[in-house]
Amino acid sequence: MKRILITGSSGYIGQHLCRVLAGEYVVGLDRVFKPQHAEKFIQEDINSLNCLDDHYDVVVHLAALVNVGDSMKWPMRYYQTNVTGTLNVMEKVSYDHFIFASTGAASNPDSPYGLSKKVVESLVRNYCTLNNIDYTIFRFYNVIGSAYEIDPTNHDGLMYNLMKARETGEFNLYGNDYDTLDGTAVRDYIHVLEICEAIKLAIQRPSNLLLENLGSGRGYTVQQIIDTFKKVNGCDFNVNVKPRRKGDLAHSVLHDVSPYMQKQFTLEEMLKV
Repeated sequence: MKRILITGSSGYIGQHLCRVLAGEYVVGLDRVFKPQHAEKFIQEDINSLNCLDDHYDVVVHLAALVNVGDSMKWPMRYYQTNVTGTLNVMEKVSYDHFIFASTGAASNPDSPYGLSKKVVESLVRNYCTLNNIDYTIFRFYNVIGSAYEIDPTNHDGLMYNLMKARETGEFNLYGNDYDTLDGTAVRDYIHVLEICEAIKLAIQRPSNLLLENLGSGRGYTVQQIIDTFKKVNGCDFNVNVKPRRKGDLAHSVLHDVSPYMQKQFTLEEMLKV
């Protein structure tokens, strides 16, 4: 049984991961508490983290600010939490293997969010190499889906807003004039449980390589996602076209899929709630 610390354990991916890692000794850490399947919970903010006494086999660092639009408005908050907060975790926790959750937005950063994650990728590699610590750096592409009745928590995320639109009857689509099939942005979507299973594999087998990209290698437009969500869930809602958001890329699809990534869900299965 491994001792595993999950930062951001109250978040969307964090809550799912705690369930997937049932059987291991899991400790959650987050600034807010939500019921989760963990042996222990530590309520702390990574920006003001105190040194932790226990030693862990693995730290899975999910805690971060993740809203692209907000990062354009308040960039220093993103650099503080995503960069300095990560350094706090690396320096104030004792561990053998550090798993860092980066993002596909770091591949061609066009926002403080993407840039903050790209900077930390280098910091993790350098720090772990200098200190002879195993590391795995995952770039998550667009995570959707849900299980165990755990809903998305990112108010800026597509899945969160699709689920909300079933209740409100309204969905805001940001930009329909991109140079794509139907004018809406193209993204590479993966199920949250596919992310968790990749992390589970990495816990047993560290990467120590430059990057591990978690995506499907296939892109869908936002309009295709909307249409599929309506179809598989038997619902309808108004789609309100809004101007593009600063920092959003027209096209983000993975072409180098990590061997940790095992595709388990079809698009329809990912969107069924």
